[in-house]
Amino acid sequence: MIGVGPFSIQVVVVGAAVVLAWIVTRMIARSLPDTPHKAAGGMLLDAAFWGFVAARLAYIAQWWQEYVANPRAMIAIGDGGFAWWAGVPAALAYIWWRTRSKSVLRRPAMAGIAAGVVVWVLANSALSVLTREAPPLPDLHLTTLDERAVALSAYEGRPVVLNLWASWCPPCRREMPAFERAQTEFPHVAFVLVNQGESAQEAQDFLTDEGLNLTDVLLDPASQTMNAVRSRGLPTTLFFDAQGRQVDSHLGEMTLASLKDKILRRLGPPS
Repeated sequence: MIGVGPFSIQVVVVGAAVVLAWIVTRMIARSLPDTPHKAAGGMLLDAAFWGFVAARLAYIAQWWQEYVANPRAMIAIGDGGFAWWAGVPAALAYIWWRTRSKSVLRRPAMAGIAAGVVVWVLANSALSVLTREAPPLPDLHLTTLDERAVALSAYEGRPVVLNLWASWCPPCRREMPAFERAQTEFPHVAFVLVNQGESAQEAQDFLTDEGLNLTDVLLDPASQTMNAVRSRGLPTTLFFDAQGRQVDSHLGEMTLASLKDKILRRLGPPS
């Protein structure tokens, strides 16, 4: 799974796009007469901030029912829930409004945003290619909570959401109800939750204490699944199509909204 330290590659790409946009804005402003490059760079960062706010609010509105059931999830921006079709126009509108009386700043700021968007689009296209070349659903032999042997390859033939978790991991614990809900709403998908490094008793005690009813919980005491999928931390969620090909991934906590969004976009709706 691609990542940089504790951050998913998607977060790194967005950060890099903003930095590049800021650099381009300042460079163009320097090349123009009577154009303060510091003011132009500051405006670009302000526009990026309000673009992120608009993108988040639009995403929350899009998945309002899921967020209103768990209001805390609205501020869990690590789920990647942003509607970029709302964020980019909001950033452009902010710059247009701010430069009404300072038109010299408009050109460098607009150029910076354009550069950032182009880098973001190209980087995401490259990530899509890398995802398609990622290892398939690993053929590992694990056990169920009642110690029956099961192979991950047995789930091929239907879409699979593979989640790596542990009961000592706070974000893992918080996202479990989302998987419980999703397995009911998407019966065509196999939700396989592989516990990493714990005993059957530890995993079962957690599920019982939380009142969770999850159908496919497997045990991986040696954490071999993390190595097989190149995971950099917990929780990790991978999405595989019916042919066992990885089509998406997420490092960190998932909210119900982001989980449903990825399933619908990558694995399709229930038939």
